[in-house]
Amino acid sequence: MIFMLTEKQSPQSSATRMLTESALLVALATVLALYAVFKLPNGGSVTIGSMVPIMLISFKYSFGWSLLAALAYSLIQMMTGFYAPPVATLGFYILMILLDYVVAFGVLGLAGPIYRGLNKGLAPRLRLMIAAVLCIATRFVCHFLSGIIIWAAYAPEGQPLWLYSLLYNGSYMLGEGLISGLILYLSGQKLVSLFLGEKA
Repeated sequence: MIFMLTEKQSPQSSATRMLTESALLVALATVLALYAVFKLPNGGSVTIGSMVPIMLISFKYSFGWSLLAALAYSLIQMMTGFYAPPVATLGFYILMILLDYVVAFGVLGLAGPIYRGLNKGLAPRLRLMIAAVLCIATRFVCHFLSGIIIWAAYAPEGQPLWLYSLLYNGSYMLGEGLISGLILYLSGQKLVSLFLGEKA
């Protein structure tokens, strides 16, 4: 029940609550990412909804704050599961860090703005699910581009690079999207009323 809102809070207590909740959710996302359903050899895995806690921050707080939390999570992901690319130039390393970590996880901070921008006539849990799927689809685009530009050396001989990247990254991002979307859809009513303080 740590996410329930109190009626009156001082600015200091609100900031403390925001920092505490965000830190706990980033920690939860990190733990969930460690227990993957399966992992691919060159990076990428299907987890038990590890992106959901980061999106919850975005659903509740401002875009600036949620983007900061998402970037912090991307750095943790990079430190706990970095895969060196098959390239030797500094430029490719920087591009890989941006596409596979910073931007790929940073887009999770868009979940809140997307949720709030959707038609209010839609059921809240449907809006949560749509926002999640769109964020995860954007993350897929980052990995897809990275697969073509950076990880091309691992493509089977004769296979188009776009197809290799589509199959490799799509194989785990599809699972991630389905699991995250399902979690938010099934728990959406309680999340909206308890966590977001809105009427379900």
